[in-house]
Amino acid sequence: MGEAVEFFHANGYANGFSKNCEEDNQLDNLHNCSWYEELIDDDLKWSFALNRVLHKGTSEYQDIALLDTKRFGKVLVIDGKMQSAEVDEFIYHECLIHPALLCHPDPRTVFIMGGGEGSAAREALKHKSMEKVVMCDIDQEVVNFCRRYLTVNQETFCHKKLNLVINDAKAELEKRNEKFDIIVGDLADPVEGGPCYQLYTNSFYEKILKPKLNDNGIFVTQAGPAGIFTHKEVFTSIYNTIKQVFKYVMVYTAHVPSFADTWGWVMASDQPFSINAEDMDKRIDARIDGELLYLNGASFLSSATMNKTVSLSLLNEMHIYTEESARFIHGHGVAYRH
Repeated sequence: MGEAVEFFHANGYANGFSKNCEEDNQLDNLHNCSWYEELIDDDLKWSFALNRVLHKGTSEYQDIALLDTKRFGKVLVIDGKMQSAEVDEFIYHECLIHPALLCHPDPRTVFIMGGGEGSAAREALKHKSMEKVVMCDIDQEVVNFCRRYLTVNQETFCHKKLNLVINDAKAELEKRNEKFDIIVGDLADPVEGGPCYQLYTNSFYEKILKPKLNDNGIFVTQAGPAGIFTHKEVFTSIYNTIKQVFKYVMVYTAHVPSFADTWGWVMASDQPFSINAEDMDKRIDARIDGELLYLNGASFLSSATMNKTVSLSLLNEMHIYTEESARFIHGHGVAYRH
């Protein structure tokens, strides 16, 4: 994390945004605010005002911050990258969880890689058919402070159908004899030196993950930024890598305001995805307890239609994600810095 300085050359915290901000009478109410800046690229930052810093530290695996922001509520930041914001996390997590579960004929078991804040598990447990959700996160510290501060998920962590495991997801899947209807990749973005990039590789998908799916099982993963200028960072590569392992692969995207970008997901199976908007709405009504805030049948089908630029990039992508040829988004994890 950066130091408390006025102008940033790395992700960090500051008192005030700039000298111009401090001198502008129209922004007097922000004069004493602290600001957080996320370095999106060498020439681009995303800045938002803070009420306070709830937690900031470095675990064994990653830099962690939980911030109380004025615009987005409580936000979780890992290795300098926004992971989740209180006011709009429902967009990301509904898109991550429900399409796969609704495309499956009868989902009963889910394995979540990552997901330490509990929101992915919360969404999976809304399904009436659900018998068991395993949430496997490598970082006990992330789980602990999310349980403490993210009150929206406190019931989830106490749910009798949730099996919380602190372990590397790769090791956990390898040692388990059981198979799952759905496997979810709710992992941090692949950054150099971060703990997660090995879980985006061809060998992991083929040799470890896919054998742990039931015959009609579905794998879904977050796949990073998918905007018109950012989709080539990792999104198209993750798609092409998964396409080498599964017969049927689809992508879909949604704009997440707190991410300042369009976000992408990849869903895959050896069984075809055949569901229309009307059928999805019927399944939402029949299968899910409570109301979804974002997803419905029409919006999902729309989200699976890419613009021309992204479509061509997906079609022409040749890169296959391996540990030796990994792609990373901007930033570095703890291991890189050590």
